[in-house]
Amino acid sequence: MTDTAVPGEFALCLTHDVDRVYKTYQSPYYAVLERDPSHLRSLVTGERPYWQFEELMALEDELDVRSSWYVLDEQSLLRDRSPREWLRPESWKLYAGRYDPTDPELADVFRALERGGWEVGLHGSYESADDRERLRAEKRTLEGILEGSVVGGRQHYLNLAGRRSWEHHRAIGLEYDASYGSSTNYGFDGRYDVLRPFDDSFVVFPLTLMERALLPSAPSLEWAWRECRRLLEEAHDHDAVMTVLWHPRYMNENEFPGYRTLYERLIREARAMGAWIGPCRECHELLEARREASSQR
Repeated sequence: MTDTAVPGEFALCLTHDVDRVYKTYQSPYYAVLERDPSHLRSLVTGERPYWQFEELMALEDELDVRSSWYVLDEQSLLRDRSPREWLRPESWKLYAGRYDPTDPELADVFRALERGGWEVGLHGSYESADDRERLRAEKRTLEGILEGSVVGGRQHYLNLAGRRSWEHHRAIGLEYDASYGSSTNYGFDGRYDVLRPFDDSFVVFPLTLMERALLPSAPSLEWAWRECRRLLEEAHDHDAVMTVLWHPRYMNENEFPGYRTLYERLIREARAMGAWIGPCRECHELLEARREASSQR
């Protein structure tokens, strides 16, 4: 399970955005782009290459860690968007090929995660960043699946409407957000503390590293690992909370070689360096306990 030392020294928060669980239009897209017909196999065999729940849970179980999983309740392109948007590439990217979190098989997975000690949080849909009632409804839907409450999450595509998004988060009962960051750059950028935009218990966990910001452009897997090791050392030297994002579908080593290996190596190295490792929810609880204890001195 998660390490018991209180963060505030050196911590690694593990997070996963559940964006896609089925490989749909991506199959023909990548078959053409990469001139590789093997991408079409899942369309006829029933394979689910993006369904990596059990594999990732087993890996984290083996490593004796837990993480945060952020569940998306996005609009459907054909059902919820106007026909004039159906031919726009941006609309396909945002709204096509999504999933229904209330689907019985998926709901069972999310409950299994919760029962197993993982955090299941909210992955606010793209337009919910500045739509409090949409965000509230998505939180209510997710809590209708789970046994406990949802206390934090991350906006889809890291989409934030500035401070207003955090005001919405706090207003609907969220205690933290993990959206502040980049999908193209990584690192601390000189900022080593969590943010408290309202100077209270609401916390923002800056995103240190998204796998897509590092691996696709890395000249080699070993080079990517050296960058991960550098970030861990920087976090260690500055007593920082380092937050990483690995999308579950990238655990498929056949389609995304190296991603799983790097994630596992990152966790093992962080533990060897003495880091607290776990989900954002637990890190937030420990940070709050530390803050309250400090205020009573």
